[in-house]
Amino acid sequence: MKYLVIGAGGTGGCIGGFMHKAGKDVTIIARGAHLEAIQNKGLTIETPNGSFTTMIPAFDMDNYNDKPDVVFVCVKGYSIEDAISFIGKVAKEDTIVIPILNIYGTGGKMQEKLPNILVTDGCIYVASQIKEYGCIQMNGAIFRVVFGVRNASEYDARLEIVEKDLADSNITPLLSDNIQRDALKKFSYVSPAAACGQYYNIAAGPMQVPGEKRDTFIALIKEIEALAKAMGIDFGEDMVKTNTNILDNLTEGASTSMQRDIEAGKSSEWDGLICEVVRLGEKYGVDVPTYKMISEAFSF
Repeated sequence: MKYLVIGAGGTGGCIGGFMHKAGKDVTIIARGAHLEAIQNKGLTIETPNGSFTTMIPAFDMDNYNDKPDVVFVCVKGYSIEDAISFIGKVAKEDTIVIPILNIYGTGGKMQEKLPNILVTDGCIYVASQIKEYGCIQMNGAIFRVVFGVRNASEYDARLEIVEKDLADSNITPLLSDNIQRDALKKFSYVSPAAACGQYYNIAAGPMQVPGEKRDTFIALIKEIEALAKAMGIDFGEDMVKTNTNILDNLTEGASTSMQRDIEAGKSSEWDGLICEVVRLGEKYGVDVPTYKMISEAFSF
């Protein structure tokens, strides 16, 4: 399988780096000084258990001329239109697209604009970010990619090859039989973490100990659980327990990419991660007071 990873940040950099280190046929799309550093010195991944550098092929969108079998889309929500346009140019009839974004429901929206190829849904559990050009820092041991089709009739057996290739690369894969449920599970962590972190201007550490900040994080998770129930989605587990366990296994300094983007004065996923929950609450008649409080505290 020939893989293309669009985006070389904390998500795409880790997927591409681990897969290339394992000998998979993978190319990464990056830009600017980060791309130049990867091309000249390779991509370095720093993990809690050590570091490695791999000379992964890297291009910008203008200079990639291959035809991938599988595309992992690892860009921010505000960059998705550029990714869709690019995929439309490089995809084959049987190319599989796997969006790995924080924003819930991205795959369905992409499928509408790429009607002739299979677009699945997906999400990732990893705490990582660009430490410096050409280097990705992972802040925890969790590294799990979840993906799957929204409708059983769209199933492609090659997804099982993707699952195996991820496992071969020391990435924990889950080929989901209910990706809408599993993607919302991930959203039930990253959205509360981003909202709470931004509201108090904190990283993971203060949310890992009892007190107001951890209570706010938990309250946000419970509001997502209430939304899921109204949407007819059964998580089948206690998401407060699951998500606090994820939080507690991060380094104290871990933060969300949304927070880092806002701090840097960049575009952010604030609307999709925070304001969208308020809109869903209105749509499904679910009260989300903590989300409303936080959404009204900022204007981005």
